[in-house]
Order: sequence, then structure tokens, then C-alpha cells
Amino acid sequence: MHIEKTKIKDLIILRSEIHKDNRGFFKEINKKKILKKDLIFDCLSRSKKNTIRGLHFQKKNPQGKFITVVEGEILDVAVDLRKNSKTFGKHFCIKIKQDSNFSLYIPENFAHGFACLSNTCTLYYRCTNYRDKNSETTLKWDDPALKINWKVKKPILSLKDKNGLLLNELKYKI
Repeated sequence: MHIEKTKIKDLIILRSEIHKDNRGFFKEINKKKILKKDLIFDCLSRSKKNTIRGLHFQKKNPQGKFITVVEGEILDVAVDLRKNSKTFGKHFCIKIKQDSNFSLYIPENFAHGFACLSNTCTLYYRCTNYRDKNSETTLKWDDPALKINWKVKKPILSLKDKNGLLLNELKYKI
């Protein structure tokens, strides 16, 4: 198991070996001695094809998220919202499948979202902080300033995600 850096500081991919045989496969997901994060809150999310969830973050009590796909395929998206970051407003996209040999760690103060590319997808994610409903904020998934190609033509969205804020609106509210 090893860490692979991305172009955005602190946003990392944790790669592991997949052991396959005629029964299926086995892979290690995380070792605290490698990732060195306190992951205290676990969530499971299931979506159907063309669903986009996000881009979510918490202004107060921010959450780092460790994302693993247990079924299907997603396009995972992280947007850097750290005020003094050289990559503020930049995004990172990566496809993750159930049999990928990696998980993605998204640091605190990033917006996170994903699109379900398969018929269904299930994500297991671990967070560094608890959910704080009063602090939840949504960055608009199709903000023209972000230029994210979600790989979905007719997205299925929640009302919350349809009504997210634009990046330039967030600059004054973060």
C-alpha cells in the first residue's frame, strides 16, 4: 500500500494490491500508519446511473473524506476551497470502479461530488469529522467557472444540488 500524490496538494490516492483468484478478489483499503488520518464517521451511499451528488462541503467543522467504491463506477470530483491555496477553485476528477486498486483521500475544505456512471454504484466513505447539517453548503455542480465534464448527459439531481452556489459567490461566504 502506498500514497500517490495528485496535482493538488494534500489530495491523494492510496494504492493497494488486489489479490484475485477464482473466488473473487481481496484488497486492503486503508492502514492508519499510511494515511495517518482519524476517520471517525462512516457513510454508505447508493445511487443509480446518471445521478450526480455534490458538490458538498461543510463551512464549519470541515470533513476530510476517504472514498472507496464498493459497487459500480463513478466519476469522483474534488474542488479545492482552501482560502490560501495556490489551487483554489481548481478541480480534480478521477474514475473509480469497484475493482480499482485505489481509494481517494479528499482533505478538509474541499467540495466533493460524484457521478454514477454504471447502472448503480455504492460508495463507502470515511470522514474526519461528523456531519454538521447547519454547516452544509453546496457548490453548483455545473458552475461554468469550474468546467467539470461529469460524463453525464441528463443528470439526476436533488433540489439541494440544483440550487448550489457559484464559486464566485462562495469566495465571499467561506
